[in-house]
Amino acid sequence: MSPAGRRRGCVSWRGRLRLLRALLGAALWVGCASGCAGTDGALGSVSSADATPGAAADGGALDATTPDGGPGDARAPDAGAGQAGPFADKVGSFTPGKGAGWGQDKMPAVVLGGPEGKGSTSGSLHVVSLGCGGSLVLELTDTVLVDGPGVDLIVFENPFPGWLELAEVAVSQDGVDWHTWPCAKDDKDGGYPGCAGVKPVLANSANGVDPTDPDAAGGDAFDLNALGVAEARYVRVTDLATQACDPPSAGFDLDAIAVVNGKPAP
Repeated sequence: MSPAGRRRGCVSWRGRLRLLRALLGAALWVGCASGCAGTDGALGSVSSADATPGAAADGGALDATTPDGGPGDARAPDAGAGQAGPFADKVGSFTPGKGAGWGQDKMPAVVLGGPEGKGSTSGSLHVVSLGCGGSLVLELTDTVLVDGPGVDLIVFENPFPGWLELAEVAVSQDGVDWHTWPCAKDDKDGGYPGCAGVKPVLANSANGVDPTDPDAAGGDAFDLNALGVAEARYVRVTDLATQACDPPSAGFDLDAIAVVNGKPAP
């Protein structure tokens, strides 16, 4: 987190998202949750209905003192979770690695719904830290990720200049057989191709930036065509331990994923 602490037969989610925003306005981005979900290593189903907002400790000097990045920000920690659209709907499994802890009190809501980016020079605290070697599987129930022209998937972390925590990304149709994009975690000069956790996140629920627009949203883009995969319902993110494993914010800090090319799930 910080040193301290389409359209081949595809549904245009960009157009749908804009329509939903116009119809529902700010209500679209507010989630409601009760109860508390635990995490384990099996492909279970931890949905937004199981989430309870929790108070987070200060895990590092990324932006401000509240979990969502601004003094006086009264928005609930799980805002935006569980909304219909091109985002993750459930946490299939979570296996924390060494030094994890940040954001677990807000699971699963913190990784469901859209990203809460803080721009090119600051990292959002609206994340869960995977820990060194930790892994998290997200399930798409409203949307099937499909191979369309160009970018199909965007993964959002919270990188900022001088501090990158990289992860590899894999997809699966059944949660059993996985296909992984090769991550060149040592290729700094090449910009760490194939890795997540490289590019800053620009889209958030307040600024109107389309989180499914690869040219505007920020985050790291992935193309199913590179894997020879036609469609997928699961996305797995695995930390590669590229930084120190200091708790509670070690490892890749997952904010959200967004489907760029998708179709309604059967």
